[in-house]
Amino acid sequence: MSTTLCQVMGFLVSSLGVGGTIMATAMDTWSTQDLYENLVTAVFQYQGLWRSCVRQSSGFTECRPYFTILGLPAMFQAVRALMIVGIVLGILGLLVCIFALKCIRIGSMEDTAKANMTLTSGIMFIVAGLCAITGVSVFANMLVTNFWMSTTNMFQGMQNVQNRYTFGSALFVGWVAGGLALVGGIMMCLACKGLIPEESRYKAVSYNASGRNISYRTGPYKVGSGYEADPKTRKGAGYEEAPRSEDGRRSYPSKYDYV
Repeated sequence: MSTTLCQVMGFLVSSLGVGGTIMATAMDTWSTQDLYENLVTAVFQYQGLWRSCVRQSSGFTECRPYFTILGLPAMFQAVRALMIVGIVLGILGLLVCIFALKCIRIGSMEDTAKANMTLTSGIMFIVAGLCAITGVSVFANMLVTNFWMSTTNMFQGMQNVQNRYTFGSALFVGWVAGGLALVGGIMMCLACKGLIPEESRYKAVSYNASGRNISYRTGPYKVGSGYEADPKTRKGAGYEEAPRSEDGRRSYPSKYDYV
């Protein structure tokens, strides 16, 4: 029961993590304009992985997608790639995990196969969570670097300093989603151990002879020269032929003849 509960909880937690990763990737609030120095403004800007948006004080919002790929920074493209890889691995892990649930029976699938599928989905969830956390952390590091560079230029009296951007809500969603996927993957890996049957963990093979037990007595091996006479026709000293009876049969002395 505990194994099934751990597996189901891992599936649910991982599903929330994968869904949060998809939501964070699609959100446009990865970076928002910092209003600390300018509290009264008619335009508010925020950016995402796929487009940048401008919201006016009247409530009108205009978004413009990034029409270029080569013009974007390399780290920005790396963040995109990490989030996409995390989403793909998470979706594949969910598909594998559905068929690996112990409460679902498909044909004559053995528990060993379900254990292997559970372990595979758990590893996929762990990698997907790490990709999401890494991508969000890299983007956050870019924001921190640009923020302090803009602050330094501002204090030096440069007037052509552009707007500073700070953390958006999508970053926190991505961090939480990556953590949930990571925890769900660990739970799936723990549930894998309980799904393996006891008899398959320690396999012992015994071989039994099909016929009667035959014992062989070992002795010294004598190499012959090949020119020895047949022992049946060989007669030497101490060889006596047993006397024959009247019907032609040989008679051998019994143990009572020596008394």
